[in-house]
Amino acid sequence: MGVAKAIIFSILISFILLQFVQANKMVNGEGYHGVAQSDCGVACEARCSLASRQKMCLRACGTCCARCKCVPPGTYGNEDVCPCYATMTTHDGRHKCP
Repeated sequence: MGVAKAIIFSILISFILLQFVQANKMVNGEGYHGVAQSDCGVACEARCSLASRQKMCLRACGTCCARCKCVPPGTYGNEDVCPCYATMTTHDGRHKCP
């Protein structure tokens, strides 16, 4: 009986520690493609590398990166990685972030 309680207790403690580590990663920006504001230029250059309107893409991406502190990977899509980036819209209701 004592061994079973010890096993259950250790599993519970392990689960709590795992949740703490995951929450800490999200707060520190490691759980999604977190970008420091000083690195927005590099992340946006990669994101906008195939855009036909480079200046407009870089300007919009820079604004989104500064507000959301993340830029999705790749040149298109993957917005589920950065929900703030995906939900930001213009006054017309269109997606703001490239």
